Amino acid sequence: QAIQAINGYTNMSAEEFTNVIFQKIDVNNDGELTLEEFISGVESDEDLMELITQSFDLSNVLKVIQNG
Repeated sequence: QAIQAINGYTNMSAEEFTNVIFQKIDVNNDGELTLEEFISGVESDEDLMELITQSFDLSNVLKVIQNG
């Protein structure tokens, strides 16, 4: 949530974000994601890759830390 707030990407709650991820890539619907499911799912879904890239971009966090 903090990273999303610093990046200005707050149109989705953490719960909504998690639900989107699971709906798209929990292929066996067991409510758990293996590393393999996660990597495969993100690599095969361009929109999800963009969403994750934006959500976890740490460049603005580093700028905030550097500037005090």
